[in-house]
Amino acid sequence: MTSAPPLLLRPDATGIDQAAALLARGALVAFPTETVYGLGADARNGEAVAAIYAAKGRPSFNPLIVHLPSTKAAQSYVQWSDTADRLAQAFWPGPLTLVLPLRKDHGLSGLVTAGLPTVALRVPAQPSAQRLLRAFAGPVAAPSANPSGRISPTTAQHVVAGLGETVAAVLDDGPCAVGLESTIIGLDGVPALLRAGGLPLEALEAALGAPLPHATTPVAITAPGQLASHYAPKAALRTNVTEAGPDELLLGFGPMAADLNLSARGDLHEAAANLFEMLHRLDAKGQPIAVAPIPDHGLGRAINDRLARAAAPRA
Repeated sequence: MTSAPPLLLRPDATGIDQAAALLARGALVAFPTETVYGLGADARNGEAVAAIYAAKGRPSFNPLIVHLPSTKAAQSYVQWSDTADRLAQAFWPGPLTLVLPLRKDHGLSGLVTAGLPTVALRVPAQPSAQRLLRAFAGPVAAPSANPSGRISPTTAQHVVAGLGETVAAVLDDGPCAVGLESTIIGLDGVPALLRAGGLPLEALEAALGAPLPHATTPVAITAPGQLASHYAPKAALRTNVTEAGPDELLLGFGPMAADLNLSARGDLHEAAANLFEMLHRLDAKGQPIAVAPIPDHGLGRAINDRLARAAAPRA
C-alpha cells in the first residue's frame, strides 16, 4: 500500500514506461480498457496480487481476470481449444473473457485463480492497455479498479475517488468506450455464458453457430463477476421503475423525463457506456435511485445483469 495519492500518468510513451516499471516492482497500477478501468498487478507475483484483494476489500474466493496483449501470449497459460481459437479469432482483442483449464506449468499466482483449476483470460482492445501490456511483457491480473461490490470505474477520477492511496498510479486515458465489463464464456467443458457483458450474446452465438446456455449464480464462484450483490451504489436501487418515488432519483432510458438518462434515443450502446458514470453521479447525491426498464436483448442483457446485482440484498 502506498502512502500518497496515486500518480496520474499520461497515456504517452513516458507514462506507459512508468506504469510498466511500477508493475514490474510489484506495485498496483490502474489502467483503462475499453470496458472499465482495471486494477493491475503482476499475475505471477503473489504479494502484488494479494495487494489487489486488500485494496478492493475483495473476497479471496473471487478469481481475477488476467490481461494479455495477444492470443499467442494467452495460449501459454491454458489448455487451448478449437472453440477458444474460434472465439479469439472473432473477438480478440475485445470485451470477451475466456475461462479455460490451466496448464501445469502456468506460473500464475494461486490467488489469481482463487485455487481453481481454470483461469479467466482477456486480450483488451483499448490502445493504451495494449501498449502497457506489451511494455510490461507479462500477465496482468486486473479486476475493476473500485472497492469490491461498488460501482465500476469508467474514468481515472472514479479510481482515485474509490481507491485513493492504495494505488501507486493511474494511467489516465479518459472515459472507457464500452462502459460494461467483459462478457465471460466458460470453456471448461460445454461452452456457457458465465457473465453477460460488453459483447452481446447474439454475436457469440452467431460465431459459434449454436446457442450458449446461461449459467445461473453458482453456489461456488467459478469466474469473476458472479457475486449476487455487485456493482452497487451506496444508496438503495430499484429497477424496472416507470415512475420514481418522491425521494428517489430517476435514471431513465428512452424519451422520458428523468434526473439523468442513459440514452434519450433508446440506444443500448450509448446506455452501456453511460451506465456506471451516471450511477456514480446519482449516488453522490445520497438519495435512493430508481431505474427505468431496459430492453433485455443485446447489450441490454448485460445492463440488466449489472442493475439486478446492484439492486440485490447486501450482506
